[in-house]
Amino acid sequence: MEQTSQREIRAIDPTWDLAELMARLAKALIGDGSALALGPVSVAGAPDRVALVVNTSGSTGIAKEVGLSASALLESAKSANKFVGAKPGQIWSLLLPLTHIAGINILVRSLELGTVPIDAREITGKYPFADFTAVVPTQLFRALNDDSDLLEHLISAQAVLVGGAALSSELREAAHEAGIKVVETYGMTETSGGCIYNGTPLDGTEFEIDDLGVISIFSKSLATTYLNDPKSWDEKIRNGYFVTTDLGYIEDGKLVVTGRSDDLIISGGENISLAEVERIVSTTFSGIDCAAFAVSDPQWGQSLQLAIAGDVKPEQSAINEYLSSQISKAAKVKNFLYVSQLPRTALGKIDRRKLAELATEANHG
Repeated sequence: MEQTSQREIRAIDPTWDLAELMARLAKALIGDGSALALGPVSVAGAPDRVALVVNTSGSTGIAKEVGLSASALLESAKSANKFVGAKPGQIWSLLLPLTHIAGINILVRSLELGTVPIDAREITGKYPFADFTAVVPTQLFRALNDDSDLLEHLISAQAVLVGGAALSSELREAAHEAGIKVVETYGMTETSGGCIYNGTPLDGTEFEIDDLGVISIFSKSLATTYLNDPKSWDEKIRNGYFVTTDLGYIEDGKLVVTGRSDDLIISGGENISLAEVERIVSTTFSGIDCAAFAVSDPQWGQSLQLAIAGDVKPEQSAINEYLSSQISKAAKVKNFLYVSQLPRTALGKIDRRKLAELATEANHG
């Protein structure tokens, strides 16, 4: 990585209001001043073309500091606005946190339209009208089940992007029946967020699937590097394509994502490493053999589950309190499964698929 042309990095200040953040983001995108970071970073500077740095956790639990260029962010915004038919002067609402690329994308799309988004993150009661918005499946589930004000907001929008986690067919159908114009998005921080909508690549994006079902993506919105691990970034790029950890197939010309090839799950829009959950629980509560796994869930996308083998059974609330403090609130176990011994594959690895089957059987038993 070139070290000669470096740009200062400045973390976004939580005291900035939306107008100030938009102004600083606009300056970063035109190369004026510091690159912005959505949280702490381990390096002082970034390659000159990097405008935004976003932390994203991998299967090891070690955060990668993803450097995104202005051109990548603007390509993402332009292609997203084009897909949903957004015109200059139309309004996005912000329902997502600004610690994730999906939240920042709302701001960049708004800059492209010459507008300021409605900050709807902490609204209680009626929401102002917006032409477009974006949510994670957990928010969509809540709108359909117990938040009539949010439901009204989503129904009135011209398009509602849903991403960040798996969207179940049941939840999508319920949203459709309610009159919500859902656009299912697929992407990751490394692609400046969603780059494939309803199974179709946005302008400037292409994808491939290898013989094992692993998805690779080429996109004009692709990141520049991992600032704290450029070697890992180089290893993820093959012939210009970013090799994901996701599995999928093509049906009727569209991409269908089926799961992940590593142990990272996405629950409520948050990345959670199953290996990290297991490490924390086993080291905190001695004498237990445990395995973390996930099952599909209409509210969470993927619901975190924990299997515990043997006679020692720690208090469930104690486990959840510790996981919440050490990882995030999204890392609370939604269901505990008690087994005599953990199922393993022929290679001795935990058979997470078998655990998911056992959990499903127990819930329907």
